Amino acid sequence: MKKYVYFFGEGDASMKMLLGGKGANLAEMTRIGLPVPPGFTISTEACHHYYKNNETWPEGLEEEVKKNLIELEKKSGKKFGDPVNPLLVSVRSGAPASMPGMMDTVLNLGLNESSLQGLVKLTGNERFALDCYRRFIQMFGDVVMGVDHDKYEEILSDVKKQVGVNLDTDLTAEDLKVVISRYKELYKKVTGEDFPQEPFDQLKKSINAVFSSWNNKRAITYRKINKIPENWGTAVNVQMMAFGNMGNDSGTGVGFTRNPSTGIKEFYGEYLLNAQGEDVVAGIRTPKPIKDMGQDLPEDFEELKKIYSILEEHYRDMQDFEFTIEKGKLYMLQTRTGKRTTQAAIKIAVDMVSEGLIDKKTAVKRIDPASLNQLLHPQIDRSVPLRVIAKGLPASPGAASGKVYFDADDAEREANEGTKVILVRPETTPDDIHGVVAAQGVLTSRGGMTSHAAVVARGMGKPCVAGCEAVVIDLDKKQFQVNSLVVKEGDYISIDGGKGEVILGQAKTIPPQLSEDFQKLLGWADSIRKLGVRANADTPNDARKAIEFGAEGIGLCRTEHMFMAPDRLPAVQEMIIAQNVEERKKALAKIEPMQKGDFKEIFKVMEGKPVTVRLIDPPLHEFLPKLEDLLVEVTTLRVKGISGSELEEKEKMLKIVRGLHEVNPMLGLRGCRLGIVYPEIVEMQVRAIIEAACELDKEGVKVLPEIMIPLVGHQNEIKIQKEILEKVAKEALDRHQSKVQYKFGTMIEIPRAAVVADQIAEYAEFFSFGTNDLTQMTFGYSRDDAEGKFLFFYEENGILPEDPFQSIDLDGVGELMKMGVQKGRQVRPDLKCGICGEHGGDPKSVMFCHTIGLNYVSCSPFRVPLARLAAAHAVIEEEGKVKDTSKFDK
Repeated sequence: MKKYVYFFGEGDASMKMLLGGKGANLAEMTRIGLPVPPGFTISTEACHHYYKNNETWPEGLEEEVKKNLIELEKKSGKKFGDPVNPLLVSVRSGAPASMPGMMDTVLNLGLNESSLQGLVKLTGNERFALDCYRRFIQMFGDVVMGVDHDKYEEILSDVKKQVGVNLDTDLTAEDLKVVISRYKELYKKVTGEDFPQEPFDQLKKSINAVFSSWNNKRAITYRKINKIPENWGTAVNVQMMAFGNMGNDSGTGVGFTRNPSTGIKEFYGEYLLNAQGEDVVAGIRTPKPIKDMGQDLPEDFEELKKIYSILEEHYRDMQDFEFTIEKGKLYMLQTRTGKRTTQAAIKIAVDMVSEGLIDKKTAVKRIDPASLNQLLHPQIDRSVPLRVIAKGLPASPGAASGKVYFDADDAEREANEGTKVILVRPETTPDDIHGVVAAQGVLTSRGGMTSHAAVVARGMGKPCVAGCEAVVIDLDKKQFQVNSLVVKEGDYISIDGGKGEVILGQAKTIPPQLSEDFQKLLGWADSIRKLGVRANADTPNDARKAIEFGAEGIGLCRTEHMFMAPDRLPAVQEMIIAQNVEERKKALAKIEPMQKGDFKEIFKVMEGKPVTVRLIDPPLHEFLPKLEDLLVEVTTLRVKGISGSELEEKEKMLKIVRGLHEVNPMLGLRGCRLGIVYPEIVEMQVRAIIEAACELDKEGVKVLPEIMIPLVGHQNEIKIQKEILEKVAKEALDRHQSKVQYKFGTMIEIPRAAVVADQIAEYAEFFSFGTNDLTQMTFGYSRDDAEGKFLFFYEENGILPEDPFQSIDLDGVGELMKMGVQKGRQVRPDLKCGICGEHGGDPKSVMFCHTIGLNYVSCSPFRVPLARLAAAHAVIEEEGKVKDTSKFDK
């Protein structure tokens, strides 16, 4: 019969897919001799069966659970449900990937009226036993039976108010009896039944609740954000309770072996005396820094520091662990690879290489390319006056400004309308995940550096200020107060997650400074990768930024962006409205020196590096006033009785715009078609490019221009264009007596071009895949309409696995790209192939580009570091997945 249950120690850390991350690591810690409370793990395979079979257990699971309960009783010396020496357990989730706080937990399970009395006698501490029972009733009611958590909290607050205390720990045993009685009344009112007294019934229902929590709203949201497969399921860990709430010689805490915000090697974390683990991570009480534990519990602190070293040496990565101290005895409840900011991840990876714990390829592999966006977030400009109104804990670095909203639903709604939002909460819970996703940053008045808000914000790269007690929040009035200052919903604040500051108004921000570790890691990535990385850059400033981020050239310089400048638009419009070739050339003569100047500046910045210049691509009407606006203006002038030159000019422009109007301009007179119909436009552009190169060549500046003809779908189009433009280029070279080398190529963005790439390659010296248009034309989607109207619905309902404009559609668009490369190189073996669509900065797409043998990817300057790292990951993956020396990062 299939095995579904594994006692701690039967498995190890490599079994994450079967035992979940938590179960695998509990088994591993048990195996290496750390003080782990005994327990067992119900595998993810049981969860799969549960969902496939109408939420029922597989055959034999109940017997296995009972058998392992007996083993747990032997290990603990206690009996489950026993009125004399009761065994209490925790029931926790544990997916293969870390999902902090997203699924459910039940603590103190096994308590009933009988075992409660046994716990009182066993510990001699009635208050402690009653505290455990009231916690169990609340968690079981909330997690298992759906009794509103807040209703329990209202009862607890009401009793505290009645007896005149502020903290839960100030309630006496008699007070807790009142709380328990009222909790039970609430439970029966909501569920229609008494609170269950049979321990195995409690356990079975709790296991089902943990299985079911795999598909709760917050878990689904978290999986989508972090691309965790839905079919993984969760394991369930049943473990002997260790009690941190037995007095001031007990406690609970969360620690990291290095600082998860900065990466500094220090003992980092928080703890609470006389508390259970949920009190720390839920942010209900603001915990103390772990370093203070040396004064409160010195012996346990020394043992914990030794374990901290053992964990790092064993796992060879920064660990996030939970512990409980029961009457002076330390227990390790969990360890996992710690979530960290990208800044910290890079420092930790680089430091661990220098410490000899890992090698350079492992260090490169550990940094998620997409996460590099975190490093490019702006920082607060400290050179201008700031009104800092409060200070909390620097829980997640970065800076953000936005309008204050106090409810996750409200924050999400406003963000969907385009508003920048700061989510402000007393503390966040997993149910607020959608609000955190929508917000620019998070501010909480309670909770610490390891609270839910802090951990989730760090994982998303959003700034967070936590535990800001000076911020007094009134959720009913939708406002917060700092001393006499009141900030209402919709008011602007800024937060600095690196300093823990709350700033009134919209603070000015500046670009971040990139660390030496960052540059070092990217240098390692560059030594591994095979793909070149270029940038899409249309201005000298873009080009300078591209160089700063390590671009090896420009893969796309869009000439039409230069036309849009206010001082050039009149000349461009004059060219468009010209009635004949001579008039058009006269207008182009005004534009040409501007174009040449632009190219010279960009070529200077990119000295010695290739620059791919795309000839004019959009339809001409984009440079003219909108048809609708002109109609309104002309109609208004007529209604007002205004005539003369003003009306004549507007009517003339309206006639021209109407003439250029197309039913579907995406598929109309643009790209190479425009150059074929009006060759004088692209002749001017090529002349400007080559003359700029020749003039710089005379100055000793090496220039490598690559001229790209867009939107080619038929070999005759590139043949005609190339013949005309080669003549212009050679004339310019002859005039300057120059030998500047240049190439003509094309953008593959029409499906037909990929299918007949062998024909097109007879004339093109390079291909650059324009995957934005290629995706639009392959799917038949208008990107602007699709993303706003139905793509989200398609993703939500599994019609498409992901947005094809974000990540290359491998089965359709990808196959066309592969065909284009193969057929093109059949004719021209040295054909250079690249990509310049938005996908050039998407890690998954970069991996694909490496696989099909492209020479380079090109993306926006700020995504160049991401592409450099992703290209290195592609090589590591191809090499058969270099074995991570941590052993457990499978």
